[in-house]
Amino acid sequence: MSATGALVYVVDDDPFARDGVTDLLRSAGMTAKTFASAEEFLAAPRPKIPSCLLLDVNLPGVSGLDLQQELAKSDVQVPIIFLTGHGDIPMTVRAVKAGAVNFLTKPFDDEELLNAIRQCIAWNEEERQYLESEIASEHNFEDIVGKSQALHKVLEQVAIVAPTDSTVLLHGETGTGKELVARAGHSLSPRKDRMFVRLNCAAIPSGLLESELFGHEKGAFTGALMQKKGRFELADRGTLFLDEIGDISMELQPKLLRAIQEREFERLGSTRTIQVNVRIIAATHRNIAAMIREGKFREDLFYRLNVFPIEIPPLRERREDIPLLVNYFVSKLSRRMGKTIKSIPRKAMEVLANASWPGNVRELENFIERAVILTEGSELNIPMAELKNAMPAPRTSSVCSFHDAERRSVSSFHDAERQAILDAVKAASGRIAGPGGAAERLGLKRTTLQHKMRRLGITTVDYAA
Repeated sequence: MSATGALVYVVDDDPFARDGVTDLLRSAGMTAKTFASAEEFLAAPRPKIPSCLLLDVNLPGVSGLDLQQELAKSDVQVPIIFLTGHGDIPMTVRAVKAGAVNFLTKPFDDEELLNAIRQCIAWNEEERQYLESEIASEHNFEDIVGKSQALHKVLEQVAIVAPTDSTVLLHGETGTGKELVARAGHSLSPRKDRMFVRLNCAAIPSGLLESELFGHEKGAFTGALMQKKGRFELADRGTLFLDEIGDISMELQPKLLRAIQEREFERLGSTRTIQVNVRIIAATHRNIAAMIREGKFREDLFYRLNVFPIEIPPLRERREDIPLLVNYFVSKLSRRMGKTIKSIPRKAMEVLANASWPGNVRELENFIERAVILTEGSELNIPMAELKNAMPAPRTSSVCSFHDAERRSVSSFHDAERQAILDAVKAASGRIAGPGGAAERLGLKRTTLQHKMRRLGITTVDYAA
């Protein structure tokens, strides 16, 4: 974003400094509004949130640091650049650790100040665009189409767990709609008026994922030109959806476990502990049980995530929903493309309902989008040649073997919980509670572990020496 036209607030008790900064900002095409004290700033009506706040540290009365903390308490989100004299460095370092974007020591160079403001505005715009994109993409149950028993069971589970703060782990193949289910859980929760923040762990290079999750301070690594909040901070008092959680590296998993368990972490390059109140919903298509056995996923992290597991069924297990989904996608996509499609050939619908759809709902939507593009009249034009290639293969084919393997994978995912408990209890010589007991090893409360053992049918016979 260009800094031209940006509104910058200046809070400084030195009238010469206020006038000089005002003239500089105007010469750069920005608008300045000045205040002589923190009290004046707090008392003044501010109908528009500025792009940046220049704040003197050593203000009379309420200090710059106190004003910053007051703004944070009021949930006013504005990037701050502190202006300081030579003797104020320790106080300014405290301010930066508390959330300021940058600080400059007086006297500063004009270009240095303008560059700091431009970086501040760019940081603010990046965060604003992210938050606006999240608000624009809010979902609820209305976006989940279907009436099958398999889908109904999922929605029942979502409705049960949504009012709680318990961690949810969604497991399902790619394209089954795990993010829609996560959003539905958020929209039904007490946190619905707060942010739903998402992060696809597989889409971020492993070297950058820690910064995306926890944020970083200016100078924390090469290219870290300004402070950045991570997704945990953005999701404070809201919901954080971690998609493809199985792709997080073993090196990062301990820090993620601590953030989920203790609700605290440090930004990269900082020693200040940040505490947050975040509800976690995670999702994966991977076989976590196999990853644990192979040493690729921490058992204790799995337990922290798997408090309330929900299986998302593949589309082939809810075929009765396919006609509803087809009609929904045709209606949505035809409106978007300005077309009027009134009917779908019966034969085509039968073929659609019986296709294998290994890519699940996402693949079906993409296919319908191609069909709508190809349609010129009022009847949907289905590319039948593609559908024939998508028909289910005979039972003896490798496709069926793949599906059988998928079902075995789901089963083993459920079995992972039982096996992990048995391993922990055996390692603790049968002790459930106390130091070194199975509950402590798994990071669970004693009562929670005992409940899980009863549910899974684990008795002393299973782990006795």
